[in-house]
Amino acid sequence: MKRNKIIYWVTTGLLCLLFFASAMMYIFNYPRAEGFFISLGFPTWLIYPLAILKLLGVAAILTKKSNFIKELAYAGFLFDAILALAAHLIVSDGEFPGAVLAITLLTVSWIYDRKMFGNYQQKFSILN
Repeated sequence: MKRNKIIYWVTTGLLCLLFFASAMMYIFNYPRAEGFFISLGFPTWLIYPLAILKLLGVAAILTKKSNFIKELAYAGFLFDAILALAAHLIVSDGEFPGAVLAITLLTVSWIYDRKMFGNYQQKFSILN
């Protein structure tokens, strides 16, 4: 149990730090973020909303106020990381390792979240 706790908190902490840092870069270094978005072919109007969603996702995962919202945050982070990976691979800019790291941290954090706090579907299944 202690090993699981350590793995969970290390991966979750790194995951949240990664997405928090990304959001801060979007907010406080807008020209750099704008350059990335333009080079990847994404609209720049997404920068601030995405930064806000990343901050809300970090809060949802760390506070665990709502399991449903926490699961949405994990899913949103996964979609963001997969799209970032695909975009960086398509434009061949060599900036894909961050997305691979995010996907890895997400996977491990999510698995150990289940081990530490139980299976979400068993507790809160909408289908039952």
